[in-house]
Amino acid sequence: MKAKVSIIMGSTSDLPVMEKAAVLLNEFEVPFEINALSAHRTPREVEVFASNARENGIEVIIAAAGMAAHLPGVIASMTTIPVIGVPINATLDGMDALLAIVQMPPGIPVATVGINASLNAAILAIQMLAVGDQGLQTKLKIYKESLKNKIVEANEQLSKVKYKFKTN
Repeated sequence: MKAKVSIIMGSTSDLPVMEKAAVLLNEFEVPFEINALSAHRTPREVEVFASNARENGIEVIIAAAGMAAHLPGVIASMTTIPVIGVPINATLDGMDALLAIVQMPPGIPVATVGINASLNAAILAIQMLAVGDQGLQTKLKIYKESLKNKIVEANEQLSKVKYKFKTN
């Protein structure tokens, strides 16, 4: 089995956030790998990874970083594979990382999800892969239907909550 998605994080301290992406990719049976690379501490290793990712079968890269958050952009500058950036809340409530990832120069796009939103990054990666995979499209449709069902159930439970001045 060869990985189709690569989850890259600046350090293993990001794993508690990125674990949600790994869990969802696993549920969807999408082969993935997880590695720690740093744009600042291991720049050569980042270059080797990014320049060889396509040949290694990677189709989407999810890259997480906090603070200066250069990792997703550096990777995107070295490959034509779609890169999804996950800003990590390390300082400044994650706003520094969000702005660093989303404000890329022309020609180096990084799809960016919300702060600590690795689950959305995994969903986006699956949607990208599903463009050419009917099986994944079916799984996504079922998954999104389950999200709708959760809200329907929540409203049923809320209808049972009683307050003197509640009207529904």
